[in-house]
Amino acid sequence: MQKSIAKPGAPASPTASSIPTTSGNMQRYGQLMLLVLAAGAIYPILYLRQVYQTTMLDVFHIDNAQLGYLYSVLGIIFFLSYLPSGWLADRVAPRLLICFSLIGTGALGLWYATAPAFPMLMVIFCCWGLTTGLTFWASVLKRVRMIAGANEQGRFFGLLDGGRGLVEALLATVALALFAAATGSGRGEAAGLRHVIFLYSFTCIGIGALMSFFKDAAPAQDDAQGAADVEQSNARGALWRDLSTLAKIPQLWLVAAVVFCGYQIFWATYSFSAYLQQGEMHMTVVAAGMVTTLKLWMRPLGGIGGGYLGDRLSNLRVLIWAMFLAVAGLIGLIVLPSLRNMALLGAVVLFIGLMTYAIRGLYWTLLDYCAIPMRITGLAIGLVSLIGYSSDIFLPLLNGYITEHYAGMTGYQFYFAYVAAIGTLGGIAALALKRMSHSQPA
Repeated sequence: MQKSIAKPGAPASPTASSIPTTSGNMQRYGQLMLLVLAAGAIYPILYLRQVYQTTMLDVFHIDNAQLGYLYSVLGIIFFLSYLPSGWLADRVAPRLLICFSLIGTGALGLWYATAPAFPMLMVIFCCWGLTTGLTFWASVLKRVRMIAGANEQGRFFGLLDGGRGLVEALLATVALALFAAATGSGRGEAAGLRHVIFLYSFTCIGIGALMSFFKDAAPAQDDAQGAADVEQSNARGALWRDLSTLAKIPQLWLVAAVVFCGYQIFWATYSFSAYLQQGEMHMTVVAAGMVTTLKLWMRPLGGIGGGYLGDRLSNLRVLIWAMFLAVAGLIGLIVLPSLRNMALLGAVVLFIGLMTYAIRGLYWTLLDYCAIPMRITGLAIGLVSLIGYSSDIFLPLLNGYITEHYAGMTGYQFYFAYVAAIGTLGGIAALALKRMSHSQPA
């Protein structure tokens, strides 16, 4: 039976094929838990800079500009991988892709722990771009959309982002304890960073091995024509026709704009640790790490709380509020250092984290406003990711340039001002999407 498709601009309505049965709930939530573990374990090792940036510069003997190059290369690989990732997710079992990604990322981490020279760091980051972009990203998001019922999109995506945030926060707390123990015993920051990298690497390898023993649960939203359509697409080379179909959905472009702007707000959080170590504040690495680790604990609250609020109120409405409140928080980081109130500044950092994670937990639910056939959902995710996460390419370079040419607090204030302006544009795009959805006939 053909699954009904909602009109553009309106969330999909439940159908007989999209209503999950009680007997399948345990399997679906069990599979979601595995996806949460995978997503929570695989990315932190790539972004150790959000807690250990100054230590990384010393241990790897690089400067801010070179650090920017590493993350820009990572962003380029991501950019080139997003569309193939979506195509791959529509054709290969997600479990196989995810297992490969986790084990490959962990193995690269073991090499990373040896503190290789800058050229080898570039190779590692390029390979990480493939294991976390090409084979991982779209397969996870598509699977979550499939196992979530029609009225569960907010909570499932919220549980994905909030749950992975809980995993990240737990790992970050253990990692910081290992780092503090190593530095406190006199073994130095290099030994502490090595312990942190080992923790993340072996966690990825272990979860990847665990997932290989589990089979995929049946989806809650089943595209009755899915297998036949995929076979037909393979036979006729319909990739360009599918891309043309997606390009004609105006709501999808607005979703891409929201992701593009919202992701840059999230990128700003990577600089909080280094920001707190500037100027009159001049926190130690461990103290700044404690604040940014507490910020990671906002992810379960923001992601899960935002998802449940979105299902009850409106995913789009909650996201709009979160974007504008995050912008207000970034403006606070620009003006508050003059007050020299560390408690207030720390509270603002946590508040931005809460709003940012609510945004991340919600912006993929906006796909329901686009009436996308399930058979090309992976491709749609790849297309939105191509645009939305393209800032991975230029934002590290911009951050490195500003912080190198404007020393200390001033550089971070300029950087946060830029991100606040972009976040405002994202809020406006979300408002346009809301207006477009209201203007559609029922």
